[in-house]
Amino acid sequence: MLSNVEFIKQSLALHLFFARIMKEHSFFLEAGFSPRDTNFTQRADAFRREYDGLLGEAVSLSNGVVSPDVLQSGEVITPFTLNAERVTAFYTGVQIPFQLTQAEAGLVGSNAVTSNPMLEQRVFVLNQRAIKATQQLIQFKRNILTNVLSCRMFTFNYPLLILHIMREAELYLQQLTRLQRKEQINLKREAYELEFFWNRQMAEHAKFIRGLLDPTEDDLINQANDFGKEFDQLTEKAKEAIDANSPPDKITDESLKATEDLRNFKAQGTQGILSCQVKSIIIPLLGDHVLREANHYLRLLKMFE
Repeated sequence: MLSNVEFIKQSLALHLFFARIMKEHSFFLEAGFSPRDTNFTQRADAFRREYDGLLGEAVSLSNGVVSPDVLQSGEVITPFTLNAERVTAFYTGVQIPFQLTQAEAGLVGSNAVTSNPMLEQRVFVLNQRAIKATQQLIQFKRNILTNVLSCRMFTFNYPLLILHIMREAELYLQQLTRLQRKEQINLKREAYELEFFWNRQMAEHAKFIRGLLDPTEDDLINQANDFGKEFDQLTEKAKEAIDANSPPDKITDESLKATEDLRNFKAQGTQGILSCQVKSIIIPLLGDHVLREANHYLRLLKMFE
């Protein structure tokens, strides 16, 4: 059973990463609908604002509580996040609360946290709010995907991207539910499952980047295509390892190296988009979003080692 302190620390770390991811998923959906579907646009915007609130609460509870490793990993914010939000707000007219990012930049981590029943209760309530919101968001994404696949709706988001972000919401919900039960998670035992999950997500990131770059960006398209193929192979290796129940060491090392390379590619791409040096239809916040996910995965892989 998870200790009270670990329950608090793991819950807040999860929110600092995933609540921001969910609010950005909602924004990407919001920005992708056609003028006909204003009701879906409004619903996505409501989800975005709900996760703004959840993230704000998590930030207010996290100072001096979360692990320094989480804050230093680049999964909460990156050096590009604030500028990516500002440029994205300029392009879209959507009001993004920059103060959340500024507050996160000021967070201080700690490994010396003591039990605090009042904080534990507030975190429990926050988890319940996030569970309810995420259950509803998953259903919203599922409805969109069904409509798109049955040609009842057009969106500028790939069908695979909608499925992709639905998987991430389901992982967030699964981990929140386990935390609420104070279930001890054995990362070693679950390393393969998470490697399979995130290798597939990284492969799809590379393919999304490939498809959103301007057709003249030949070198970047080829690099993205190579990353997609490499992570497809790593995904298959992780699946074979799950089936064979074999030791994870070799695949973890390969995944770590490939993810570091992809992370660097994403960082360079995000910087290029923000400086108007990369031609694409990639909104700046999407570049930073997939960079943070690579950073999150890298932290997990280093724990698996």
